[in-house]
Amino acid sequence: MDRSNRGETGRTKTAGADFLQLRAEEAPAGGLAEWLAGELRAAIADGRLAIGSRLPPTRQLATELQVSRGVVTESYQRLTEDGHVTGRGRAGTVVVAAPISQPASGPSGRARAERPVLADPGQEIFDEMRAAEARIDLTPGVPDLAAFPRAAWLKAERAVLTDLSASAFGYGDPAGTPALRLAVANWLARNRGIKADPADLIIVAGVSQALALIAQVLTHTGITELAVEDPGSLGSRQHLQVWGMQTTPIQVDDGGLRVDVLRDSGAPAVLATPAHQFPTGVVLDGERRRELMQWAIEGGLIIEDDYDAEHRYDRPPVPALRGMLSEQVIYTGSISKLLAPALRIGWMLPPPRYRRALIAAKRHADLGNAGLPQLTLAHLMESGELERQLRFVRRRHRARRDAMIDAISNHLPTATVHGAAAGLHLTITFNEAGDGDGPDDIALASAALELGVKTQPLSWHCQQPLTPGLVLGYAARTPSDITEGIETIAEALATLT
Repeated sequence: MDRSNRGETGRTKTAGADFLQLRAEEAPAGGLAEWLAGELRAAIADGRLAIGSRLPPTRQLATELQVSRGVVTESYQRLTEDGHVTGRGRAGTVVVAAPISQPASGPSGRARAERPVLADPGQEIFDEMRAAEARIDLTPGVPDLAAFPRAAWLKAERAVLTDLSASAFGYGDPAGTPALRLAVANWLARNRGIKADPADLIIVAGVSQALALIAQVLTHTGITELAVEDPGSLGSRQHLQVWGMQTTPIQVDDGGLRVDVLRDSGAPAVLATPAHQFPTGVVLDGERRRELMQWAIEGGLIIEDDYDAEHRYDRPPVPALRGMLSEQVIYTGSISKLLAPALRIGWMLPPPRYRRALIAAKRHADLGNAGLPQLTLAHLMESGELERQLRFVRRRHRARRDAMIDAISNHLPTATVHGAAAGLHLTITFNEAGDGDGPDDIALASAALELGVKTQPLSWHCQQPLTPGLVLGYAARTPSDITEGIETIAEALATLT
């Protein structure tokens, strides 16, 4: 018997539910159950009801729609029978089917991003790449997000909230909470050989914000040219250029930044990643370090991005330049590659002459980072939990790096691997003849994306011509995903030759 007719008596024109904005008066006569099941199927198909979403209790939804409970029960039963939902006892009825199509727009109402054009990376390219659909994401710079210590974070947050005074929920110091500045100072002393007064540290929303603040302050002092490594991070270059900085390319080779080229450029300041250069992975060697420090002593300013410094596998981490040149180095670091980029927590340690101006720029940017995450992170740092997390992810990252190296050896035998000693990514180059020739890396990355694998062409990160290649992240993927991703890139490469 079709129970969909039940409950129609007394149904009014205003019968409706907040849930999915359902309106029972829109149902055809005698077909309430089928109408409701169809509305729920459509919501699952277009993504409004994602996997894990819980449907309202049958009694509640029946009351809101002014229909009999049997109508809702039958609708849920139909969805259960065709595999869209499942009953989980007291947990209710839960969506278990994936949408058959992506929503046309996201929560913000913006239209779904089209496939990015890799040949001309503009300011939105990284947002476009994140939005692009892919089966396997080998984007560099992403840590093992599944390894985030949820239990430890919740425990630390509860401990912080237990002792937190009411006044701590107000506006805080734009330079950061005293607790986190102290914890970061201790962390840098233990792990990076930097002796820092907590009062000299500035908490920022990641290294990207640090670069933006530095660019603003330097331009106000008359410095509008900043030398950058080449190849070097496209994202960092974009941040600097938005604030009016000219980014002068300085060649990087197997020894790191070419300090002789830096001298010849006449640039007054340089952005460098001496501990683990992005994207090549080289470490600034001893002779170059001495040359760079001498350049700074003679009047140059170094902005030290301590990129991936903690993620060392085959050698101990090299000391930070800031530990030896406190007056000539603006040091930056973050928690993004150790815990998660979503926390948006980093730090900056500038020379005293820049500190007040940088704090003022931070104040005008956002009044300071959110206080509760700062206090929670401080608790993790001081409890030793962050060191335990670092040891844990190092083991996982090393295994994934090894899986990528093996896959490259098996499926891309003509590729040369760079930067295997540390970090969260590998760079590969293609130069069979040794003369700089090789496949167009933008075409290769585009072809791989068409086959469902995301990566970045090396040429994105170059201002001057260089051997073509790809920058491949491994930390966020399982070994099997990595192997499949490299196989797919090899398939893409075959289509170009």
